[in-house]
Amino acid sequence: MSVTESALKPPATPVSTALPGLGRALVSAGKLGQKTAEQIFLKAQVSRSSFMAELTGSGAVSAFDLAHIMSTSFAAPLVDMDAVDIQRLPKGLLDSKICVSCRIVVLGKRNNRLIIATADPSDQGVEEKIKFSTQLGVDWVIAEYDKLSRLVDASNATATDVIENIVGEDFEFDEDISSAASLLESEAAASEVEDAPIVRFLHKMLVDAFNMRASDLHFEPFEHYYRVRFRVDGELREISSPPIAIKEKLAARIKVISKLDISEKRVPQDGKMKLKIGPDRVIDFRVSTLPTLFGEKIVIRILDPGSAKLGIDALGYELVEKERLLDAIKRPYGMVLVTGPTGSGKTVSLYTCLNILNTAGVNIATAEDPAEITLPGVNQVSMNERAGMTFPVALKAFLRQDPDIIMVGEIRDVETADIAIKAAQTGHLVMSTLHTNDAPSTLTRMRNMGIAPFNIASSVILITAQRLARRLCAHCKSAIDIPRDAMLQAGFKEIDLDGSWKPFHPVGCSKCNNGYKGRVGIYQVMPISEEIQKIVLRDGSALDIAAQAEAEGVRSLRQSGLYKVKLGMTSMEEVLGCTNV
Repeated sequence: MSVTESALKPPATPVSTALPGLGRALVSAGKLGQKTAEQIFLKAQVSRSSFMAELTGSGAVSAFDLAHIMSTSFAAPLVDMDAVDIQRLPKGLLDSKICVSCRIVVLGKRNNRLIIATADPSDQGVEEKIKFSTQLGVDWVIAEYDKLSRLVDASNATATDVIENIVGEDFEFDEDISSAASLLESEAAASEVEDAPIVRFLHKMLVDAFNMRASDLHFEPFEHYYRVRFRVDGELREISSPPIAIKEKLAARIKVISKLDISEKRVPQDGKMKLKIGPDRVIDFRVSTLPTLFGEKIVIRILDPGSAKLGIDALGYELVEKERLLDAIKRPYGMVLVTGPTGSGKTVSLYTCLNILNTAGVNIATAEDPAEITLPGVNQVSMNERAGMTFPVALKAFLRQDPDIIMVGEIRDVETADIAIKAAQTGHLVMSTLHTNDAPSTLTRMRNMGIAPFNIASSVILITAQRLARRLCAHCKSAIDIPRDAMLQAGFKEIDLDGSWKPFHPVGCSKCNNGYKGRVGIYQVMPISEEIQKIVLRDGSALDIAAQAEAEGVRSLRQSGLYKVKLGMTSMEEVLGCTNV
């Protein structure tokens, strides 16, 4: 017996040979022969599937033609389901089991009638089932069966199903870190079992971010969707769009392992968590929550302790700049300031210097908000304003702790600045950060904070301004001809354009991110000379200080960046984007 004959063999129980309304409509329209329609209907009964599914699966009539025939025959509007936003579909108007079994989608409600998309409006049984369940009337709109089925499955999939698909059923940690990749255990072990897909999804995002060398992870809820973005090489990239239904459980999971208050959703919170990588390496994560209109946005910053141990050569300082910085931090007293915007690598620079100075014969104390990177041998104190632990309080305590070196996370107010300057004047090396555009403007910024010119001139010994530019991919970067006038306008000098080199531009390949891979530091390292001290004492402007620094051979940030362009490390457009003239 052939496969076809076997499939069409009458079942043990009697079956109906009367065509449904859909079959009769197709035969009447001349789109399907009577015998073919009866065979398809018989096969549907034998396999216990719907006539519509067998009809479209057999290829006798295309889903597109079928939808147009139904729209004409039943005088119902036609809708393209690809244009329907699944996130905006109404919830709770009809039992999802009915939607799945009948292959229908509720599009809305008008007065006491539901607007429902279907591929077969001829099925009276479906309409009666809806009316019995909801006590509402039905207005049909017609959709193509294949598109409608996809939307039915997608709209009725649970958040767990979607997360499983994102993570993968056979999810494992990356081979390099599978031996011990796990977050620190939390007290909520029972809920972890229940919400295992959420836990695995979070683990996957953290591991993926680490493998992609991302600096931050953003978990962002919006009205109709949820997204996860990574900041890679300074640029945000959308990585995943999980179902919005997970936002509460994901936020709760992150809060539990960060030791934050799960019940508090009205105010921002800060915390920390860890990821163990291998037997002897742990990555710290700084967690920040922020209440938004549609839920809590969470940003996780990756704090790799290994970054402080890379050494000063890995940061991208040129030889002269490195020597100036090393000379300053090896002096017995004075103040060294690192300036730049958020995310410019100030913390890594400070910790690199501390790591150089961290020996058994030196007492180092740091005041940070919060302490980001753990450095063995250094006494680190995190600020806690609620408990009364502020920068001024910590600095006053440090001075009674016999310190040699003091690091202040940031000078934010005149009180902190005054204590730090007094410490620098009384035999201590003080290191700190400020938010200014360049090195010369740092001195005028301190003057504007209310610090006396004499105190500034007598305490500050060196200022480093810095930026992070994306590094060109060594595998795909390509030389480019840029008009001479454009290069002069960017800041190159005539002597630089001698024809012995060409700038490079990003191309993009499988080994990089749009032509860039990693970042390189751009620095302006300005020692405070006697001439600059005189300008400060007579209350000179930042322009006066900058002119004197240039006369002493200090490169501006733009000049330092263009030198990196000349070396082929980065592109000219990248330098123009992150530095001022």
